[in-house]
Formats: sequence, C-alpha cells, structure tokens
Amino acid sequence: MILCITHSQDFYNIDLFFEYLASKNIPYFRLNSDRMNHLQKISVNEDSFELTDESGNTIHSKDIKGVWHRKAWGIPVPEELDEDYKKIFLSGYANLRYNLITVLENIPWINPYENERKIDGNKMLQLKIAKEHQLTVPETIFSNDEEKITAFFHKFCNGKAVAKLHSLTAKTMSGENLISTMIIEEDTLEHIADIAYCPMIFQPYIDKEYELRIVYIAGEFFTGKINNSENADWRLAQGNYVWSAYELPENIKAGLASMMEEMGLYIGAIDMIRGKDGEYYFLEVNPQGEWGMLQKELGFPIAEKIADNLIKRINNP
Repeated sequence: MILCITHSQDFYNIDLFFEYLASKNIPYFRLNSDRMNHLQKISVNEDSFELTDESGNTIHSKDIKGVWHRKAWGIPVPEELDEDYKKIFLSGYANLRYNLITVLENIPWINPYENERKIDGNKMLQLKIAKEHQLTVPETIFSNDEEKITAFFHKFCNGKAVAKLHSLTAKTMSGENLISTMIIEEDTLEHIADIAYCPMIFQPYIDKEYELRIVYIAGEFFTGKINNSENADWRLAQGNYVWSAYELPENIKAGLASMMEEMGLYIGAIDMIRGKDGEYYFLEVNPQGEWGMLQKELGFPIAEKIADNLIKRINNP
C-alpha cells in the first residue's frame, strides 16, 4: 500500500496519482493532514501506528510500503475549544503527527521527510547549493534590517528590486489571496521601515524573456515556459498567458540534477528566469510545488512518473 499525505481540499494532481495506482491494482490510502486532529483516531507505538480517518477508514503502518508526501497543511483548532487550551491542542497534535511520520522513515518516500523539511525551510541554503552546482543565482539578502536592505538596493539593484516572503501565504495557483513577489523601486524604500515586522527576501529585478516552471523527477525534466515578462511572478499573471513545452540546455539540466541529488530530493518544482541577457537564473525549488497546470495543458505524465519512481524503489529496495 502507498500512503499519500495531502489535505482535504486537494484534487486533480492527487486524483491522477490515485487513478494510475488503481490501474496497476496498487492499493493506496489518502491521509488528509489537516484532519489529523480530533477528527481522526491515532495511536503511535515505538515502531508502529494505527490511524482511523474521519470517514472510518483504518490503516496500520505495517501495511505501508511507500509514501508520497504530496502536501501537508496546518491543523485547525476546533471553534469550541477554550482559548487557553489552543496552544496545547496544536502542540500535542503536531507532535503526534511528527511521531507518526518518523515510524515510516525507513521506507521509500517522495521526498524523504527530513530532506524535504530542511530544503523547503531554507531558501538561502537552496541558493548556496545551486551556486555550488554552477547555476546562476541573483544577489540575495533575507533581512529585517532597513539599513542593510537599503544598502543592498543601492549596491546591486540598479533602481529596481523584487521582494518576497520566504513562504507564500496561500497554497493556490490562481493568484487569489496570494502574497507573492513585489517590485521595489526607490520611492518604495521610504516605507521599508515596517520590514522589522515581516522579514523578506530581496533580489535585483531581472529583465526577463520568460519564466520557467521545471518539474524534476529523479533525473527527468518536465519544463513549462510561460510568456510572462511583465509581472514579477508568473502566479499573478492575468490575461493571455499560456504554458508551452520547453527544452532546457544540457548544462542547466546537469546543474539542476546534481543540485537535487545533493539536496536528497527525488522530486521538486523549480523556478527559473531566462533573462534578456540570455542567462538562466535559478530562483528556488519547492519540493512539493504545483505542476497540475503542466500536466493538464501540456500533457506531461508527471503524476504517473511520481508513482513509477515510488513503485520502482519499493520493488528494488
């Protein structure tokens, strides 16, 4: 059986994954991470666990042979819970979830949980490793210091920068309610004092030909190009913007592949920019970033490739 850790609002990508497993007669279990609270019954021992979900379906850890960590969401607090008890509730269930996950750490995962946790939570480490693998990375500072940011702007940004949060505030590809990349110019710096309350990542603005969303799966690349040169972030592109298939240069593939191997990731959604100067700029890798639009619009068999990689590793430990 393959366990898929996701959330209750997930669809399409996960549906494709399950349809493919069903076509191969491989059993699966959907674990909604945002329901891993009082809605589920969970018992963890030193080397096993049993879980019954909100629909009454039960799974035991001994039956799980592989895990796809598709997307984990936060645990909601019941409205009826006393305010003073909410922190205890969240801490207790977060620890229970983590203890459950570590029971499975020695079977195949996409991606290995600790590797993914480290890379997803450290964009500066991502840039460091990318540089070490001969990928071009923009000058970058992650800071809450107004003076340091202003000095960085004047030294590297030639009058125009981008600022972004370390993590997005919404898990949607529609752009709705999404705080993403913002353009910073000289007059914007007058209002930068509030950065003390919200540290952000700053980089020079890159004049771009287009953006690339690259899905890496164990040495294979599925790359989409969006003809978006005006917006700071393709997630916010509105209008006649379309995805088209794109073939990366071999040296870029080699750099990305060796980078992902060092990170210990089997899958990742990589963002790059092709600048008007002809350079390919690495921005970041999201270990479980969105790719449904590439499968839907370009016919890339991404869900099937994820499943195939996991099945292969289960059968050839």
